[in-house]
Amino acid sequence: MRKLLDMIYAASGALSALFLVAICLVVAAQVVLNLITKIFGTAYSYTIPSYADFAGFFLASASFLALAYTLRKGGHIRVTLLIQTFGAVPRLAAELFSLSLGAALSGFTTYYMIRLMLESITYNDLSFGIIAIPLWIPQLAVSSGLAILTLAFVDLFFVTLRAGHPVLKHVEME
Repeated sequence: MRKLLDMIYAASGALSALFLVAICLVVAAQVVLNLITKIFGTAYSYTIPSYADFAGFFLASASFLALAYTLRKGGHIRVTLLIQTFGAVPRLAAELFSLSLGAALSGFTTYYMIRLMLESITYNDLSFGIIAIPLWIPQLAVSSGLAILTLAFVDLFFVTLRAGHPVLKHVEME
């Protein structure tokens, strides 16, 4: 089970990275097209239809799909100023409370994001750009990222409970 969960988190992180590459490619291509227009004039004016919409959808997808992977790697900002003064048992209690609160909040958000996605499917909601994209497509990536984050919080709760001490380590910036 551990291997499967770690594979899910890694796949989510890898998919997030692919969306970041897609943002880079779309924006770089549009910059090149803008440069061609500047050099050769408006006779050679080209644009990628709805490139800003695509970049925005890719950004939302990348952001939410990266959450669980980042949580498992200890990359989220953790404010430990208060809990570092706690003893072992109060610190474990604070950690378990934080993880359960995170699981509850992300679960709540996941539920309503999935409802929004299903509503978008029902009403065939489309983006307003030149290329009308069904909104459920980017909402699916956001919903998936939130669901995986909820799974990661629940997973960490039980791993921490079983270990009897906080298992997340903060990654220090070099």
